[in-house]
Amino acid sequence: MTVTIENLIDGRRSTGSGAEIRDENPSRPDDLLATGRAAIVEDVDAAVSAARGAVASWARLPMPERAGVLTRAAAIIDEHAAEWGAELSREEGKTRPEGVGEVAHAADILRYFAGEATREQGEVFASPRPGERILVVRRPVGVIGAITPFNFPIAIPAWKLAPALVYGNTLVWKPSISVPVLAMRFAQALQEAGLPAGVLNLVIGEPDVGPALVDHAGIDALTFTGSTAVGRSVAARLAARGVPFAGEMGGKNAAVVLPDADLELAVEQVARGAFRATGQKCTATSRVIVDTTIADEFLARFAERAAAVRVGDALADGVDMGPLVHAQAKQRVTEAIGRARSDGLAGVYVPAPYTEGDLAAGHFVPPAVFELPDERHELWSRELFGPVVGVRRADDTAHAMRLANDSDYGLSAALFTRDLDQALAAIDDLHVGVLHVNSESAGADLHVPFGGMKGSGLGPREQGGTARDFVTETTTVYLRGA
Repeated sequence: MTVTIENLIDGRRSTGSGAEIRDENPSRPDDLLATGRAAIVEDVDAAVSAARGAVASWARLPMPERAGVLTRAAAIIDEHAAEWGAELSREEGKTRPEGVGEVAHAADILRYFAGEATREQGEVFASPRPGERILVVRRPVGVIGAITPFNFPIAIPAWKLAPALVYGNTLVWKPSISVPVLAMRFAQALQEAGLPAGVLNLVIGEPDVGPALVDHAGIDALTFTGSTAVGRSVAARLAARGVPFAGEMGGKNAAVVLPDADLELAVEQVARGAFRATGQKCTATSRVIVDTTIADEFLARFAERAAAVRVGDALADGVDMGPLVHAQAKQRVTEAIGRARSDGLAGVYVPAPYTEGDLAAGHFVPPAVFELPDERHELWSRELFGPVVGVRRADDTAHAMRLANDSDYGLSAALFTRDLDQALAAIDDLHVGVLHVNSESAGADLHVPFGGMKGSGLGPREQGGTARDFVTETTTVYLRGA
């Protein structure tokens, strides 16, 4: 059954009146999952007005009551994890296990932030004056805009929206139009859990909806996940008005394999980081730096591992890698692989594009691995958001670290070594926000900070205890009796 795309504004579901949206299955583009019309600028105005009208009453609710909504929503998501996970795979292209896992993870995120109601809410300091205490208390920011991407259609919204809600903020959320169904499912869970009207408003549309939200005078802060170029543009526009911004942006993440590494472990973890979710993760491995003394063996093993990746319909059993999200993504990645071939790069594993059958009809590309002679090629510097890896040989460990840091981005990295001293040194030497030692570069736990350096992030980190730094403001109170 085809789903009707609907916005949620002031507690009421409504269809848009903008351009047509067609939500197609990237595994089988003739399979239409959802259809409808996009939201327009007037819908953004209505959504911000609803959020503004609800913020005072929502903030006045005791925090445990707000947390209760998140807990109940988590239970609803758990109940529908298999169904919504399959819809996620059909809509975005992750394999079914990845889709179901992401839905379940969103429920875990809601439960974690519901736990904020039982954690400390402020600080008490000694005063130099008798009979006085100095308190630092937190209060909600107000109305927060949220712009989220296609690649984690329920997990990223969960880690943005949950802390905002539990701390008493209201929201206007614009998801990617590539994944409207999972956005609607997440909003549905919160609404069924008892979230009051106007607290969360969902507007699905492009190209005018995002800019209208960014430029709206009624928002007090905005959180964004997307490309670095767009994120910096959004941040500049907000800064001109003094509106706080939190941006999680691009990545060109390196895996560094040192001479003493466990090669079997390194090959497997690098492959997972590069090819899971079809490379459509901001933390995906797209650069590999391997010591020259072990490079030939590593590359031979890695080519075998890439060749073993089973590509197919995201909902099929036994599939390791599904399609890219849409035809434009397939074209972008396919053209980059073609340019690499034309430039004469050495192909470690570069199969021909799919030309017949279901794989040709869908938005599928095979995994591709090239060896790079230097750092001048786009495979070294450009974020492709696909299952394409560029490999460089390093003369020694110092050279490997320089290569890893040779990027405009600084989100995630993986280091493979048995040497504890090297691992400890890498904590200081690698300029990234997330460092994995002997595990894949992709992945982040909900209870610890997540974010990047350089072009990968602006503003405070997301997730864990640091999430409250963006969704709250502090007031320092000098308290004494009359």
